[in-house]
Amino acid sequence: MQGVLRRGKRFGRCQLGVLSRAPTSLFSGAPTQAPVDRIRLMTGIFLIFSACILWALDTLVRYPLMFSGLSPWSIVWFEHLMLVLLMLYWLRPMWRKLLFDRRALLAFLIVGGLGSAVSTVAFTNAFTLINPSVVILIQKLQPLVAVTLAAVLLKERVDGHFVFWLGVCLLGSVMIAAGDLMPALQPENWAGRETRDLLLGYGCTLIAVMGWGAATVFGKQLSNRGFSTTDLMSGRFLVGFLVLTPLAWLLASPAEVVDMQMPLQFLSDGPTFNAVILVAAMVLVSGLGGMGFYYLGMKRLPARTCAVAEMFFPVAAVIINWLVLGQALTNLQIVGAAVLLGGSTMVALSQSAHDDLVVSKAVSVPD
Repeated sequence: MQGVLRRGKRFGRCQLGVLSRAPTSLFSGAPTQAPVDRIRLMTGIFLIFSACILWALDTLVRYPLMFSGLSPWSIVWFEHLMLVLLMLYWLRPMWRKLLFDRRALLAFLIVGGLGSAVSTVAFTNAFTLINPSVVILIQKLQPLVAVTLAAVLLKERVDGHFVFWLGVCLLGSVMIAAGDLMPALQPENWAGRETRDLLLGYGCTLIAVMGWGAATVFGKQLSNRGFSTTDLMSGRFLVGFLVLTPLAWLLASPAEVVDMQMPLQFLSDGPTFNAVILVAAMVLVSGLGGMGFYYLGMKRLPARTCAVAEMFFPVAAVIINWLVLGQALTNLQIVGAAVLLGGSTMVALSQSAHDDLVVSKAVSVPD
């Protein structure tokens, strides 16, 4: 679920937590350092960590749903249906605003159609083809895609530090994927189904990364044009639902979710559940619950602290997948994951620092 919701979280980050300005002394005119509110800081970090754990729990439901034989189109369609129903209160005013803004319609088509619909289907489908922990780790390439697209489309400046950390992230990604892809690239293995599944799995993962990165850039553009967080989320889910509806009913049969009864893989000899209930659990727990904790934590923390704290998500997901689903990583993949997460953190930190500078200039006044 985190694939559907999690991508809207970055839209308002720069506006939350970085608009404050240090108080100025009445006598010297020099900025003074306010005392650090440690309780507020620790509460914020705890809330972000709680959100990461809820996002990581998404795999425990999404993984069995896929292996039950359900189509990813059906699963993601039902997710969006539930999300649209939950966001109905905010949809009406947002829709009025959207109807008279053609540029916003195009941006929402990318944010909702590509970022929320197609990318989440690709992310879900990848779970059945490669290790879900690998899918989640490679997702951390998303900040690189977002910054690159922002430089191309929004003409934002990219410095040499970004290029360096881009190389570090790519190195980590190669280390994670090398054990799978090296045998798959040998000509004698090209005809095998395992090779096709591996290549398709990594392809789906990269589609999700690129789609979510594009959604981040156009979501930021919409945010700069006055759309609120609730506008962005409700519009994202509505457009995603509208794009998914013809595709889901053409390529699959969403009604299959209503009829499916299935156990959860990690509950041995446990009860069976209706698939609709499990999809609703993903929406409520890893979706709304995770996003609720995240926004509460984000209000208490600077953007750079959020960027570091949310790196706990892939760590928590890998541990849960390893212990509960038995999806372990090799030693090379563990080292590659550390390299990728370190590089991705530095990209997020440098981008947050750039946002802080831009916002501080925007709110500063001459003495």
